[in-house]
Amino acid sequence: MPAEDCTDVLKALADRTRQRIVKALLAADLGVNELTELLGLSQYNTSKHLRVLKEAGIVDMRTLGQRHEYFIATTFRRRIEHGGMTLDFGCCTFRMDQLPG
Repeated sequence: MPAEDCTDVLKALADRTRQRIVKALLAADLGVNELTELLGLSQYNTSKHLRVLKEAGIVDMRTLGQRHEYFIATTFRRRIEHGGMTLDFGCCTFRMDQLPG
């Protein structure tokens, strides 16, 4: 994995709210409103965090009519599945199964 990928992913996952969003999206594809309600966040903050996660390549979005549904990006999901829910960066590991709820 290139160093810039590690840096972007680690920066995005450094925030506890974004960790909670990733954990929710690992369980199911969700829209902004569902994430807002599930995590007790404002819609603005949810959207802001989703943008950071999308830019880091962790989540992706599909449009279903007027609904925007977010899901874990295929390449990121492959990295997790390859490591058994653990992202191994060589210098450190990130356990996706131990993210806060």
